[in-house]
Amino acid sequence: MADQQAQLSWREDRIPVSDQFDDPYFSIQDGLAETCHVFLGGNDLPTRFAPEFHVAELGFGTGLNMLATWRAWEQSGQLTALRFTSFEAFPMAPADMKKALAAFPDIQPWADRFLAQWQGSGHCDLGTLQLEVVTGDARLSLPEWTGVVDAWFLDGFSPAKNPELWQQDLLQAVADHTKPGGSAATYTAAGFVRRGLEAAGFTVTRVPGFGRKRHMTKAVRTEANLE
Repeated sequence: MADQQAQLSWREDRIPVSDQFDDPYFSIQDGLAETCHVFLGGNDLPTRFAPEFHVAELGFGTGLNMLATWRAWEQSGQLTALRFTSFEAFPMAPADMKKALAAFPDIQPWADRFLAQWQGSGHCDLGTLQLEVVTGDARLSLPEWTGVVDAWFLDGFSPAKNPELWQQDLLQAVADHTKPGGSAATYTAAGFVRRGLEAAGFTVTRVPGFGRKRHMTKAVRTEANLE
């Protein structure tokens, strides 16, 4: 079956909202600040950056999380390539990505470099970033994927609106593709998500969320979890 493209509406002509899931792609308050708080801070980045570091993500969306991570990678002085793999069921058209990312001038230099080469899916070699976007249903593609990563960004739409991306089988696949000592972070603190991560072998912590969200979730896959 051919990949389905994201269907969008625009709030205030700048915030993309998924018609499939009736949920915005990023925080209405400040999407970049939320990305830095939840996904970078939640995975203790850039402190943990090292050569061959590999980030994986559920939900590529506008590419905002990737761009924020790439910026942090370069600004931290890393000279090798960051590996970033994202699983996306409904890829956004590059023109829509450009419109959405225009809201974040702080990452515009990285957005411009990315969009100059991005074809909408597959692999993209950006020198200090090796990006792969796997399109289709992550419940099918992730279990078959052969990668093992240092950090996960769990950034599907709201669990109430996109429950299939938070199911136990998929959270187990996330754990199975995480290195010992690897981590995961998500903006949601929903009880069934935290329990699912614990059942998959993560040590889970609820920590302060971004903005008006009281809590978010951090998770670490330690040696004890793997026994």
